[in-house]
Amino acid sequence: MKISFRGPLAAALTALLLAGCSFQPGIIERQADGDPQSLLQQAEQQAPGQAALSRLEAADILARQGSRTQALEVAKEIDDSRLERQARTRWALLLSELGEAEGDPWAVIQAGQLLDEVDLPREASLTLRERLGMALAEVDEPRAAALALIRVQAETEREDLNDPIWEQLSRLDGGSLGSLREEGGDLIPGWVALAELVRSSGGDIQRLFARLEDWRERHRGHPAARRLPGEITALRELRGQEVNHIAVFLPESGPLSGIAGAIREGIRTHHLEGVESGARLTFLDSSHGDLDTLYREAAERGAQVVIGPLDKDAVSELEQRERVPLPTLALNYGRGERNRALGLFQYGLSAEDEARQAAHRAWVDGHRLASLLVPDNDWGRRVGEAFWNAWRDQGGEVASAVRYNPEASATESARRAVTNPQPDMLFLLALPDYARQVPPTLDYYYSGDLPVYATSHLFEGRLQPRLDHDLDDVLFADIPWQIPDAAVGGVEALPFLDSYRRLREESDPAMFRLMAMGVDAYELARRLPQLQAISGSELFGATGTLSPGDDGRIQRRLPWARFVNGVPQPVLIPGVFGDDRAP
Repeated sequence: MKISFRGPLAAALTALLLAGCSFQPGIIERQADGDPQSLLQQAEQQAPGQAALSRLEAADILARQGSRTQALEVAKEIDDSRLERQARTRWALLLSELGEAEGDPWAVIQAGQLLDEVDLPREASLTLRERLGMALAEVDEPRAAALALIRVQAETEREDLNDPIWEQLSRLDGGSLGSLREEGGDLIPGWVALAELVRSSGGDIQRLFARLEDWRERHRGHPAARRLPGEITALRELRGQEVNHIAVFLPESGPLSGIAGAIREGIRTHHLEGVESGARLTFLDSSHGDLDTLYREAAERGAQVVIGPLDKDAVSELEQRERVPLPTLALNYGRGERNRALGLFQYGLSAEDEARQAAHRAWVDGHRLASLLVPDNDWGRRVGEAFWNAWRDQGGEVASAVRYNPEASATESARRAVTNPQPDMLFLLALPDYARQVPPTLDYYYSGDLPVYATSHLFEGRLQPRLDHDLDDVLFADIPWQIPDAAVGGVEALPFLDSYRRLREESDPAMFRLMAMGVDAYELARRLPQLQAISGSELFGATGTLSPGDDGRIQRRLPWARFVNGVPQPVLIPGVFGDDRAP
């Protein structure tokens, strides 16, 4: 049976994660090999129950013969409700195994529905639930993934699950993390308390390990108390390397001074909110003088790390060096294909990064034929290429790539993007005035149901339902501080809430993202030793979940929102959890 991931799956997924495992022996033995193609032909003429069984046998044989891709497609189309209990168990295990091996997490999630419908043998249930947890992690549902894996650990006490559980918990915002406590179970409170403890340490490793002993005392016997997640254990080596003094290289004059001023305001405000436990700041004007002179002055003043420079040329110069004089968090990305300098990290609000995430999100949602609508300028070229390359790398195809004149009407460009051939999704890069013209145009050309994925640039950062209702059903990625209701379930759950409130009250909406960038730059700088030493380190920040790539370029993972009645609303898994308007 081909599963549509809409309406009923909402309840199914929620319930199966909560359902317990029954304890029954055995899994049905497999039949001797036959001809899978003959079985599939026979199924076309058979009654539904026998047809489902024939297709299951065919999928099983194909998998063992090495035709795993075809086996997966056959298994996904089986109407498992026609199978007897043992055959359904066999189907779910086969489909989840094939989905896992072939990189199709949705197939695993489809199989996982059986956990809520059938009392499975214990080992089958545990295997299926573990695969489900890993699949949910792949489709960017860390809360559901963590919950599924913790359920398995509760039954088995397996310590090898500590690291995958921790990886998912580390990706949760404060609201989602806190809500896990409501799920019950013996292990969840310990996991939540550990995650909150690490998050609240703010990069103070000495303080973290002092409090960690208290946590272990309160949660004796917990799998994580017996063996800490590897990321936490690795922090032991960094004790005594805390960052206490940061130099900031920002221009006080010139073309970048306005941007620099907003970033500086974010850094200063956030520093003042935590001044008692924070690092000392030294601001150095980068408008004049060379980089080596700035580094010498920073070192003479006792700085341990550097935030900046902001200028793209300066960052490009640094990334070609063998190493930088002090660990550095640059506030832009260089032009090189890779960052080569030891100790240099690069961070910015990259539109290209958002385009790559749009490609990933659309692919995970099941789309395969994309069209692009981007402005006919250097910005559009760069961002369009980022989407195009990410999309093609995943195996996606491009129906058309249309470059539009930002000063002209969207009517003709939007028409060209969605006709001859018609894609199954549209990537849109546009500022608000232009973006608002696109959905009505799609409606006019009978493409109103076409899923549209956009970057943050179509949202001005303030609620304007009357203007933005034309954007209804458009999905876009943005920083948590701009879409708190969609990102974390409300303002109270935002990271660095005190700084958010102060900056939101005082800021120009056009500069607010840059101020949020300043907040995260300060937090990243305090953690540079951790980012250097521990691969996979992440910061749940004002501008997204931040983690360094293997070349030190910080990657942002952004929450998704969709306009509903002109207001950004949350998107959990598009098309899932009862959301019939999502693609």
